[in-house]
Amino acid sequence: MKRPIGVTLISYLSIFGIAALISTTFFFNQIANKFGFAEKLGLSDFPEELFRVLLAIVTLIVIYGYMNLKPWGFWLMVSYCISLGTISYLIILSNNKRLFIGNFVWSSIVFIYSIAIHKSFFNEKHTQKIKFVK
Repeated sequence: MKRPIGVTLISYLSIFGIAALISTTFFFNQIANKFGFAEKLGLSDFPEELFRVLLAIVTLIVIYGYMNLKPWGFWLMVSYCISLGTISYLIILSNNKRLFIGNFVWSSIVFIYSIAIHKSFFNEKHTQKIKFVK
């Protein structure tokens, strides 16, 4: 069985998001500091750039497991979606930041899709190594 197309699409879009996160961190520092993700999570003393790099590393680990259809990748992605969706929803409610509506919607879509195809992650003979398109 091949990897579901949705898993591939979600993974590549997440990698694109990580690239955008890293580029805004290092090349567009004014934009990165405007949003202040660490501060919104209650980590006001934590350096914003370090927080973004750690978030990118954690997300890459999640994507690796998700792309390889590993059970731990499924659970990490579900946890990631729940936490990102909850945080985005709370920011929308408390600060009326419309920018985070997209994060909430995307997290909801990925969560629902992941639950719908969960059987792909728990069949040992269907787990596979990452094969990038050539």
